[in-house]
This record gives sequence, structure tokens and C-alpha cells, in this order.
Amino acid sequence: MLIVAFFRWWYGAGWRNNADRLFSRLINTYQEFSVPILMRTLFSPWRRIISYGRGSLEERARTALDNVVSRFVGFGVRLSALVAAVVIMSLNALLGGVWLAVWPLLPVAGPLLIVWGLLR
Repeated sequence: MLIVAFFRWWYGAGWRNNADRLFSRLINTYQEFSVPILMRTLFSPWRRIISYGRGSLEERARTALDNVVSRFVGFGVRLSALVAAVVIMSLNALLGGVWLAVWPLLPVAGPLLIVWGLLR
């Protein structure tokens, strides 16, 4: 009876539990990296550093250059964070998918490996 309960759990609730944990990891990674906020603020200045130039044309040009540099830095940092999020989510999905595909084979693998070891 215990063996039947084990197989019922393994191919039912255990498998669903693994799929739910994979889905939760993907959602947590998405939320931890704040992907929607990163996308929305991709071209915003870095740490909202904006200069306001008043005065001569040279001072205004320097201010404009500072603001452009701040936006490029912000873009670079946010893009790096987005790339990291995509890489981590892809690895999670790939490895989790492999795990879910291998899950049904694991109870059979033990006895098969023992038999294979005895026959060698």
C-alpha cells in the first residue's frame, strides 16, 4: 500500500508541486528584477541626475551633455539588469523544464541502474 501511495504522489502531487515551484521561481525572478519598471524607465536618467543650465551657451551645452551622459548610463545599467533577468529566467525555465521531463523517470532509474551495474 505504501508503494502505491508513493507512486500516486510521485506522478500526481509531486509532479504538480515541482511545476508550481518552477513557475514561482520564474515569477519571483521577474518581480525581483522589476522587469516592468526597468522597461518603463529604460531611457530615464541614471538616479534622476539632471542638470539645469542657466547662463551662457557654453554652460547650457555642458548641461545638455551631462544630461545625455546620465541617460546613457541609466540605459546601460537598466539594459544590463534586463539582460541578466532574461538570462536567469531562461536558465530557470530550461533547467526546470528538463527537471520536469526527467521527474517521471526517476523512480525507474534506481532499479535499472542496479540491474545494469550487476550485469556489467
